[in-house]
Amino acid sequence: MNYLIGDVQGCCGALDALLAKIDFSPSRDRLYVLGDLVNRGPQSLETLRRLRGFGDSAVCLLGNHDLNLLAVAQGVRRPHAGDTTADILAAPDRDAWLDWLRQRRMAVFEHGWLMVHAGVVPQWDAAQTLVLAGEVEALLRGDALAEFLPQMYGDQPARWSGTLRGTERWRFVINVLTRVRFVAADGTLDLVTKEGADGALPGFFPWFDAPQRRSAGTPIAFGHWASLGLIERPDLLALDTGCVWGRQLSAARIDGGRREIIQVECG
Repeated sequence: MNYLIGDVQGCCGALDALLAKIDFSPSRDRLYVLGDLVNRGPQSLETLRRLRGFGDSAVCLLGNHDLNLLAVAQGVRRPHAGDTTADILAAPDRDAWLDWLRQRRMAVFEHGWLMVHAGVVPQWDAAQTLVLAGEVEALLRGDALAEFLPQMYGDQPARWSGTLRGTERWRFVINVLTRVRFVAADGTLDLVTKEGADGALPGFFPWFDAPQRRSAGTPIAFGHWASLGLIERPDLLALDTGCVWGRQLSAARIDGGRREIIQVECG
């Protein structure tokens, strides 16, 4: 069985309850965790232990909170007041955990689904999304990461262009894959508005409802947007259902065209 799981954010107890509910077996099943593995929940280190322990049976994407951990560990970002990754940073084997995170994916296409943490812009189809994600994955794993991390944050450039190079290109790709919620028809990002789908500013749309989106028709699963809640369409799964805010942790079983949503409460 193949399961997609929304944002865990250090809620290892809820993750264990969900895995028990689906009767997960790493010898038989595969997990795809859609980013934000850590932070804000009470057991960030334990969550990494659990997921890494499944080996190749757990494919984990990186979300904005996971990248924030890398930046904090590098000393280029101060922890936020609500951060709960001190257990990782204080661990005697912290470097091994940080290296494990650096090896995770930014986007995956398997079983007919494109999987990302946040979303895509209208100009990208699935193939281009995977190519650009691969560029960032190589950056995260390479020697240039320490130089890039101080420049990772920022809301510019706000629109995709194939002429973008270097830091601006990588920053834009990261912003799309880990932060995007709303876009204009021309792909301009609104990285400030965090309300649900009906909170779009004039001229903006939830990224998945953008006109002439080139990835339309490709089934996409994502997390990141807790205020959106669960969305289940034939070609769209939104799976961040606010576990860290006391709501639910959600999984979607995808096998041979069959689909099932499984949830546990996270009170």
